[in-house]
Amino acid sequence: MDYFLSPTEPQRFDLTIKKSQFITQVCRTKGRAEAKAFIQSVRDKFPDANHHCSAFVAGHPDNVHLWDQSDDGEPKGTAGKPMLNVLQHSDFGETCVVVTRYFGGIKLGAGGLVRAYSQAVQEALTNTQTQQIFPRDNIQLKISYALLGKVEYWLEQSDIDVINKHFDTDIIFDLAVIPNSWIEQKAILTNLCQGSLTLTNVDE
Repeated sequence: MDYFLSPTEPQRFDLTIKKSQFITQVCRTKGRAEAKAFIQSVRDKFPDANHHCSAFVAGHPDNVHLWDQSDDGEPKGTAGKPMLNVLQHSDFGETCVVVTRYFGGIKLGAGGLVRAYSQAVQEALTNTQTQQIFPRDNIQLKISYALLGKVEYWLEQSDIDVINKHFDTDIIFDLAVIPNSWIEQKAILTNLCQGSLTLTNVDE
């Protein structure tokens, strides 16, 4: 998969099941710290709610180290786990979902809770406005001052992100490149500089 989906902005979706109100909020979160901060912000927004169940895939969808979930007081396995399961099968990444529940007086049972939390997240993700996120590799480019003008011009025309630029004996660019595009771009850049450049994959 060249890209994954992520919310364009924080979004809210409401659902009522047997008098219980389920408020689902979806937000783009890059990393665990951002995800946990978003969950806390929802808690602060609805301090009188019965539960704030959550699930997040806070990085690339394949990075299991950035997955997590919480039942927040609901019976074990009835909220966070089914919420995360929906996220895992949705092509979303860098995404946190919080479902806030106001209990309506009618118990749903374990199976009912699993269905309710799954439905809340599924409907929310289906209706979420999304953007395509292209995972990038970090590349360091080193060139001489004589090449600066044409290299900068070429970079401006490309889809490469220039993260930083250092002026030393040579000029060092910190770049973020899309892996599939980089194969061809690397050849073009090497030709542009007539081989007078140094490229280092920082991620390796």
